[in-house]
Amino acid sequence: MTVAIDRATGKRRGDRAPRPGLGQRLKHSYQKHWYAYAMITPVVVVLGVLVLYPLAYGFYLTLTDANSLNTARTIGVNEIAATYKFIGFDNYADILWGETSYERFWSHFIWTIFWTAACVTLHYTIGLALALLLNQKLRGRTFYRLVLILPWAVPTFVTVFGWRFMLADGGVINSGLEFLHLPTPLWLEDTFWQRFAAIMVNTWCGVPFMMLSLLGGLQSIDSTLYEAAEMDGASKWQQFRYVTLPGLRSVSSTVILLGIIWTFNQFAIIFLLFGDTAPDAQILVTWAYYLGFGQQPRDFAQSAAYGMLLLAILIVFTSFYRRWLNRNDQQLAI
Repeated sequence: MTVAIDRATGKRRGDRAPRPGLGQRLKHSYQKHWYAYAMITPVVVVLGVLVLYPLAYGFYLTLTDANSLNTARTIGVNEIAATYKFIGFDNYADILWGETSYERFWSHFIWTIFWTAACVTLHYTIGLALALLLNQKLRGRTFYRLVLILPWAVPTFVTVFGWRFMLADGGVINSGLEFLHLPTPLWLEDTFWQRFAAIMVNTWCGVPFMMLSLLGGLQSIDSTLYEAAEMDGASKWQQFRYVTLPGLRSVSSTVILLGIIWTFNQFAIIFLLFGDTAPDAQILVTWAYYLGFGQQPRDFAQSAAYGMLLLAILIVFTSFYRRWLNRNDQQLAI
């Protein structure tokens, strides 16, 4: 076998040029895409200040025993220096495997998982049913859409306070139940009914978003698919199963993922509905807030550790969820 050699350079023909170094590649990329870098720089700076720095500082706090008694603070004209110490991963070990880990973490974790699964299931089921209804040719369909979107358009704190008044002992709901000679639950006092009320209020607030998203997905499905299915003798259920659901697959996977993330971190509804009066109804994010700001002394390190655990749980779940969706897409493609 002969190898051709370029007489001018002394190199064999077909040899690849040496890969430029990292500095040269960055310089070339900047010269070629300087305008894009200039456009995204303000966003990167804002994200660094509002997201990356608090995240890094929060992680640092998790490695200490910082609380409201040993952090730096100013009392009048006196400035007290910080005295907290570096303790490594002891906070994580105490939360996950400590003597009171079940009461302080695992019980809230189990309730948070159940809360998320129940709320997202109700959001999707009711939202899909309403979207299918509003996708039909109905008289006054625009009016119905406006009415059903109101719970999402009204500020959350207004909605939650309204529900809190209705769920009170002398509220509209218990008064109606009493008029019908039915039991009147202690919505804001008993643990079971507190959790039931929280799921009910969150469902009320979350269904409109799911309904609008799925309605947009339904309107993007080609109507000729339904015509072909009807000509083949498919029933309404078969059309829903083999045309509607596959057509909504991309929309459904996205809104379900968003719903899980939002519900898992839903702070406003639990906090505004119960405050600090329902310890067994607190999900992880509200429990982390209670540790850091709702007790004395305020435990900043443990609260930050809960935040890091929440972030880790969501990252792991999102990774497995997207991998599962990609695997199913590949199987459908085959």
